Amino acid sequence: MFFLLIQGQDAQTELKTSVLNFVDNFIASIPHYIFGLLILILGIFIAGWISNFARARIHHRTQDPLMSKFLGRGIRFVISIIFIMLALNAAGMGRISAGILAAAGASTVILGFAFKDIGQNFIAGVILSFNRPFDVDDTVEIGDIFGKVKALEFRYTKLKTFDGKDVYIPNSDVITLPVTNYTEDGFFRWDFIIGIAYEENIDGAKKVVLKALKEEPMVINDGVHHNFVIEDELATSTVNLKVFFWVDTKDFRMQALITKGNVVRRIKEALEDAGYYMPADIQEIKLYGKESELPLSFIDKDANKPSAKKP
Repeated sequence: MFFLLIQGQDAQTELKTSVLNFVDNFIASIPHYIFGLLILILGIFIAGWISNFARARIHHRTQDPLMSKFLGRGIRFVISIIFIMLALNAAGMGRISAGILAAAGASTVILGFAFKDIGQNFIAGVILSFNRPFDVDDTVEIGDIFGKVKALEFRYTKLKTFDGKDVYIPNSDVITLPVTNYTEDGFFRWDFIIGIAYEENIDGAKKVVLKALKEEPMVINDGVHHNFVIEDELATSTVNLKVFFWVDTKDFRMQALITKGNVVRRIKEALEDAGYYMPADIQEIKLYGKESELPLSFIDKDANKPSAKKP
């Protein structure tokens, strides 16, 4: 009994000693913790400043907001990780930082399989930041999605469609899918078909169309971009002419559509003013078998009306 009492007192003494040692060590380590916290706070500010500086310099040299934004975020992420490790070492938690690095290295393979798509999109984002077929506010078609480029993030490219939808396309799809850029050089060629009667003069109609194109201020006609008209088809009731003309696509797609509408209206009115007839499709009805008369009847609506009495 006495032995057990002595043993219990020794255990209490050891526990008390351990608690006191822990408190003493914690108090002694407070300056290190404060120093590590200061390094962390300072590192966050430094990472943000370097990121903004690098972003501004890259944008100044490349005039590419997508690349500068993407690389700026990447630089901020790397610098933040470095300062987090430095803060842990300064706070006396070097083993924790080493453990984090070791765990990160060991889990890289596992996470690589688990998050393969995320890794692909990230690498694709890095590739797109250096070699990209579009810029901010370019009108592009990626696969079957059509809209303006708004942002390039680590995992996706953001497009704003012309009906107001925000579409986020994985960067890996941007690399693998066909990308059509409508505004890279600022020009796009529209075309439409207009039909004239068979008895009309084709060359004369083409001259009227070309003159109308020259009178439209938003249509481009220079040494590189030529507008022209060709005979496209001998249709049922018309000779179809196909009109090709160039428009500015910096404000694509609204302005380009407005310009196309103006061109269609102007050409239609010009042909009418010049006396050209643009007939509708003619429908031919044929009778087969024993039918000898059209199965149609015509009613004179004025026949049953009372005639006006003469004074």
